[in-house]
Amino acid sequence: MPGSIDNCPALVLNADFRPLSYFPLSIWSWQDTVKAVFLNRVNIVSEYDRVVHSPQMEMRLPSVISLKEYIPSNRRPAFTRFNVFLRDRFICQYCGDGFPTHELTFDHIVPRSRGGRTVWANVVTACGCCNLRKGNRLPREAHMYPRHVPMQPSSQELQENGRPFRRTSCTKAGATFCIGIRNSIPSKSEKRGLSGGAAAA
Repeated sequence: MPGSIDNCPALVLNADFRPLSYFPLSIWSWQDTVKAVFLNRVNIVSEYDRVVHSPQMEMRLPSVISLKEYIPSNRRPAFTRFNVFLRDRFICQYCGDGFPTHELTFDHIVPRSRGGRTVWANVVTACGCCNLRKGNRLPREAHMYPRHVPMQPSSQELQENGRPFRRTSCTKAGATFCIGIRNSIPSKSEKRGLSGGAAAA
């Protein structure tokens, strides 16, 4: 028995056949996707077996689409907890171990209670144990220093950091979108001849 039609989203690729974003993965609802197809704003790369009907026509729902016009990425990504994790590659900047997202928090190098600000240059990824251990102290007081000097990343840097995770798949109603789909799409040369809260610290 087929699943709900609402479980048929489409992976959205930029005109260069890369996802518009990796985190979160760029996905449109089937309604927005069909509208974009009829407005001639996208190309259909892949389709579901699921068919929708209107009085005049029928069409298979797209599962992967690409934009016809390239959208440049924002050079200054938003400051969010997840983007901090992505900048730091999901690695605690104190102990150096990697953790799943739900086991991470972010730490203010100079604690807020001591005048520290919630900005890229004062926040690093930390596991719960290290965050608790450092507490309300300065790095020199706790003898805990970040492994890398925190800086504001560019959107391109975040995308590059997300590449090792791009084969994580998004599965809905039996359709699997591989974030690494770009590997199976011809290159341009071949085609020519393819946001959160902070933990207190």
